[in-house]
Amino acid sequence: MVELLENDARQTGSDRVVSYFKERILRGELKVGDRVMPERELAQQLDVGRPLLREVMKSLVMLGFLNVRQGSGTYIAKADIRVLSDFFTFCLSQERDILEDVMQARMAIECQAIRLACERANESDLARIGQWLGTLIDTLNDPEAGGRADFMFHQSIVAASHSRALTTLYGAMAELLQRSHVQRRVTTYRNPEIVKVLVDAHREVFLSIVAKDPERADRHLRDHFAIGDDLRRRSLIETYRGAATAQTN
Repeated sequence: MVELLENDARQTGSDRVVSYFKERILRGELKVGDRVMPERELAQQLDVGRPLLREVMKSLVMLGFLNVRQGSGTYIAKADIRVLSDFFTFCLSQERDILEDVMQARMAIECQAIRLACERANESDLARIGQWLGTLIDTLNDPEAGGRADFMFHQSIVAASHSRALTTLYGAMAELLQRSHVQRRVTTYRNPEIVKVLVDAHREVFLSIVAKDPERADRHLRDHFAIGDDLRRRSLIETYRGAATAQTN
């Protein structure tokens, strides 16, 4: 108990405001649609100034956690994943070499998601995944459209897992992942070997989900990640070697 009081004492006023909402939402004491107590009462309870409380709550409104209704009050809102994705992208984009780290997180999410998709995917899910597979094949020579189709194929698999946690985490990285798909397509789409592997790998992944075979699906997805990474590295090496040769001639 003493330790908890010491931790509270070390918190800044802003921290106390954020913790107030976080802890009560986690405990189920505040739910979406609940009205927040009046500003004066909340400031007194948290022992913070009203100007500080007002600024923190404005930030929470911008992040989509709170909703202000003019003449009515402030309410707990359902967070918009698009806002969180923008925030997440902004934070990660400031880190060096972050795409490799994001790719590792992507693999972890997708490998679990595809197992769940084999169990939970319905006809609508399979149709969506198949549609993006067809679009992926039709846009092999277009890095921009092809990269987006590739991303949407994988995103549709995660959605087919019907796991709110996995789809939320994946959605938070969506912009960075889509950019990485397009960037990889730019460096590989002229290589026939990579194009063939790309199509075959995605087709096998899709058929594994249709067959409801999680072991096979997981294996094909991991092989896809490993082979694709190897071929992309080789393509980059060949590209830079060709550029170096051209400069020396």
